[in-house]
Amino acid sequence: MARRVPGCMGHFDFEKIAEFARKRFVEGIDTVSLMSQAESQQEKEEIALVSLLDVDNHQIRDLGLACPYDRNCRIMSCRKRLRKIIARNLATY
Repeated sequence: MARRVPGCMGHFDFEKIAEFARKRFVEGIDTVSLMSQAESQQEKEEIALVSLLDVDNHQIRDLGLACPYDRNCRIMSCRKRLRKIIARNLATY
């Protein structure tokens, strides 16, 4: 089930995104390989969120990226939520 961010128009499944992050940063699978294995456009968007974790917050702010579902939404809230989930999941390994 997708975990919703209050006020977010996206339907991202943050538990699934955390799994993509584990594959990317723990297993070392590169972003291009993950993208080629994606089964839907939504999975590609979720993998793209993971790929942006390599980019510093100030650089993300400078880019001014907005969510494709809501032009007023900024990616920083998704990054913050995702980092919390990843930290929680890594603590249970």
